[in-house]
Amino acid sequence: MNAHPSYIDTIEPIVLYDELAEFLGAVDGGMYSVEYFEIVKMAGHSCATVAGAWLMAAHGLGALYGDEPPRRGEIRVELKHGVQERHSGVVGMVFTNITGATRDDGFGGIPGGRFDRTGLLHYNAPIETDVRFTRLDTKKSVGVNYRPERIVDPMQILKSAIKPDATEEDKATFAHRFQQMVATVFERQNEVIEVVL
Repeated sequence: MNAHPSYIDTIEPIVLYDELAEFLGAVDGGMYSVEYFEIVKMAGHSCATVAGAWLMAAHGLGALYGDEPPRRGEIRVELKHGVQERHSGVVGMVFTNITGATRDDGFGGIPGGRFDRTGLLHYNAPIETDVRFTRLDTKKSVGVNYRPERIVDPMQILKSAIKPDATEEDKATFAHRFQQMVATVFERQNEVIEVVL
């Protein structure tokens, strides 16, 4: 049950504070961690896109909050591309799971307007970076770019297993090779992530 590639267990969780979770008694003190494997289960897979979204969130929130825990539900998330472009919808779902930010389909808050998480996730944003995270309390923003093509080529690996002349070995080794590619993204994350302050 839940057998998965070993690299997944080496990824540092993202630790956050969620005032809503504390207010409703779901988490004592409101502090909890989000594990990468939780995001894998949400997405149904681990790929360069899911890994990149995780890394953009981890690096972006780290730069935005420094030594403080990021405050879930209090972060505006803007993506440069439309929801149907460049897997942005998948990326946005990862950001929602980590930050709590949603468009119009998330938690609308309690009476009085507290804890409203709607209107915090935006696609087709007029920004220069792939994504921009903004703290609602200080208005400080951080932009992040993800450039996996510098070190990996997911489509080349995928095509090797589905091309008409793919060998049985190509097919049998595909999943392992694909996950090794994702592991490489994490191992060499400083080569593919750019944080713009």
